[in-house]
Amino acid sequence: MKIHAFICTREKTLSTTTENLVSYLSRCKIEVKLIVNAKSIFSGYQKAFKEAKPGSKDIIILCHDDIEILLGEKYFLKILIEELTNVKTGFIGPAGTTELTSRAVWWEQEQWRDQKLRGFVFHGNDLNTGANPTYYGPYGPVATLDGLFLAARAEVLEAVDLRKPDYFDGEWDFYDIHYTHTAKKKGFVNKAVPILLLHNSAGELVGRDSWHENRQRFINENLDKFPIKV
Repeated sequence: MKIHAFICTREKTLSTTTENLVSYLSRCKIEVKLIVNAKSIFSGYQKAFKEAKPGSKDIIILCHDDIEILLGEKYFLKILIEELTNVKTGFIGPAGTTELTSRAVWWEQEQWRDQKLRGFVFHGNDLNTGANPTYYGPYGPVATLDGLFLAARAEVLEAVDLRKPDYFDGEWDFYDIHYTHTAKKKGFVNKAVPILLLHNSAGELVGRDSWHENRQRFINENLDKFPIKV
């Protein structure tokens, strides 16, 4: 069994955060593929997957380039392998929701208030300069996961199909909800697990038009399925 990591980045000159991430994954003996200036996150992940030619039980990580993994390498690998050995498991990641409403925003305040969210993520540029610890809820099975870090066996990605679905227009948004929701529809169980990360983003891209467009298209495609629950 091999572990691969596919990381989309728009910068040919890597940031310190991305360099540190690649170094960390390399120390874990994970094969890292940087996807630079892809047309879309869908085609980038699809191309990297084809080039890697993974075995069905190989583990594939799909993650942002602006994260820092805050676990010791051995413990990180232990979580990946133990969680993904179960053939019923779909995607794992650090944060998600047990119920996606018809508004299709996994982190919305109402769901947080009603204790539907799961996971924990630090947000900020540096743990030593006021990073915000965001506790969503206890780890466990979820309906969908956030895309800052996803991991699954290759056979799950093959079942899901990494290509952009026809109903989407934007190239970079809502891939995480689509992928994890599709895995759930295929009978797999997604889980939020204790992979502790520092994310250098506070979600600024949510404001862009393509995010709202793909969100609405996802809603239209799944009108008869809401709420989407574990």
